[in-house]
Amino acid sequence: MKFLESETAPLGLGCWPIGGAMYAADGQSLGYTQSDDAESVRAIHAALANGITLFDTAAAYGAGHSERLLAKALKNRPDALVVTKIGIAIDEKSRTLLGEDRDPANVKTAIDACLTRLDRDVIDLLLLHPNETPIDAAAMLFSEMEKAMQQGKVRAFGWSTDFIANVDATKHLEGFKAVEHAMHVLMDAPDMQRLTKEQNLHALIRSPLAMGLLSGKYDINTSIPNGDVRATNQGWVQYYIDGKPNPAYMQLFDAIRELLQSNGRTVVQGALSWLWGKSDHNIPIPGARTVEQVEGLAKALSFGPLPSQIVSEIEGLVGTEFVSHGDSSR
Repeated sequence: MKFLESETAPLGLGCWPIGGAMYAADGQSLGYTQSDDAESVRAIHAALANGITLFDTAAAYGAGHSERLLAKALKNRPDALVVTKIGIAIDEKSRTLLGEDRDPANVKTAIDACLTRLDRDVIDLLLLHPNETPIDAAAMLFSEMEKAMQQGKVRAFGWSTDFIANVDATKHLEGFKAVEHAMHVLMDAPDMQRLTKEQNLHALIRSPLAMGLLSGKYDINTSIPNGDVRATNQGWVQYYIDGKPNPAYMQLFDAIRELLQSNGRTVVQGALSWLWGKSDHNIPIPGARTVEQVEGLAKALSFGPLPSQIVSEIEGLVGTEFVSHGDSSR
């Protein structure tokens, strides 16, 4: 697959989990528990060894810690492609996210800070992180990203958003090359998929495993550890309720589990293969923090897309109960 100017496998590694602890301004946890820096570095090396060269991070992940850890792991690997995100102010010392930053005057500083933490001269793809930034405000931020691209600090830019109106308003920009949006086998995003394909935009698929729900490790009685973002009952963490997998999602997952495991796949590999079966523009970016997780993800590449017949069977069982909240077809 052609990603920007490099050939890359159609699979990236999401680096939110390796960021470890981070907090909202009110002290609520927004990070994943049980991350270990040494194991995270080994996991990134395992990704490289297994053909994964695209890494998705953000200034917000661990309030800078994910970017710094990625820099350590990718030292002397200029061939690796890095996607990072700005638009959320951070305090590295306290690992706190201070809220959305819509001031265009801060874009240059934010980009330079990312470059410093990543120990890189250029960011391959820079995304606006907040999902629902008003379009007028976003336009001013993208204007500053265009300047950074002209200065050679950014190769391309895009938006991490689930709203097709946002993409419609910004798709004409010369440097706008990608959209990162939520989608997985239990939650389709047909309008966003159609738009990205029509505009020849890369679709980086966020939450392709529904924040771990599709790992196959959980049932409705599983409890997520306290302090983990999935146990915090935030409105946007819809896959878990009171720190347990959402029963509505689990019921659908159980109905398609066997189909996902076709031809010897694991359920994780089947979930990734479903995304490739939906579009050859899709680049899922599942999060992982251990070597074992990464090696399992990477093996999906050897299976490729799910056959169209199985994709259709899955869609018949899942139906349209869950569609991305930003998709107009809901």
